[in-house]
Amino acid sequence: MQFQWRPYRRRFRQPLTTAHGVWAVREGIILRAQTASGRISWGEIAPIPWFGTETIADAIANCQKLAENPALSIEDPCPATQFGWETLRGHLCPSSSIQPAPTISDCSWLLPSGSGALADWSIGWGKGASTFKWKIGQEDLVQEQTLLSQLLEELPAPARLRLDANGGLTLSQARQWLQFLQNYPQVEFLEQPLPPTQFENLQTLEKDYSTRIALDESVATLEQLRACYEAGWRGIFVIKAPLLGSPAKFREFARAKSLDLVFSSALEGPVARSVSLTLAQELGSRRALGFGVNHWFAEDEQTWWRSLQQTFLPH
Repeated sequence: MQFQWRPYRRRFRQPLTTAHGVWAVREGIILRAQTASGRISWGEIAPIPWFGTETIADAIANCQKLAENPALSIEDPCPATQFGWETLRGHLCPSSSIQPAPTISDCSWLLPSGSGALADWSIGWGKGASTFKWKIGQEDLVQEQTLLSQLLEELPAPARLRLDANGGLTLSQARQWLQFLQNYPQVEFLEQPLPPTQFENLQTLEKDYSTRIALDESVATLEQLRACYEAGWRGIFVIKAPLLGSPAKFREFARAKSLDLVFSSALEGPVARSVSLTLAQELGSRRALGFGVNHWFAEDEQTWWRSLQQTFLPH
């Protein structure tokens, strides 16, 4: 097997602001393997360190080791590398199976934080989106609730809205939000209102309020997902597959359990997204996919992907 890898940097049209900070550039690594018979397969490493994965520097170091010893085993402390390497070695993403982004009508449209959402939702609606996602916990709570009321007044009646706090609220703030949201059944769920360390409080919030709670940062890796399930979580699980670790082990676990899944983007490239969508199709979910994100990137994906593929060709 001939193994090659290339790091990439994809700039956002505007920085994505979350409770973890400001994110301006998506970094990752594309892997390519070719067998002696000419069969080509792809993998992708798309870490997000603040979700508990390895850093991009760690991932590059792993690729350097794998180039020297392809038989090397990648373990759980490096889940993003494990995902990319298993994708490659398991031929989960041959060239012919790289899927385009799903249609917007199947996805939730990621809105800018703050008042930018008021101008952006109509763009997504015009492209077919009926589910939207809005980051909270960035500004004053009352100010954000005022904006939310305005946003929900503007959204057409069939639309649904997901709120995402990225673990950035206090318990008091989370209760204030959930009390406020009881008047707005259009809100599908509040995603990760508290940090993963407050699992018991997250369970309590799920029981105390009518608005559903979804776990995201709490279940970023397969190890965390298992731990939350074993601790009794039966609410919504937001799955970012490129961060989980082994796709095969996740598939086995999810099939054995009755999980309420939302498959969501990690702002990955087309290789990791293809594997994520395959898992979503295999495991099923009644909820909109969280992949309405391509409008956040500065460069058209097809142009970027063709250019990156060219770097693997001999010169």
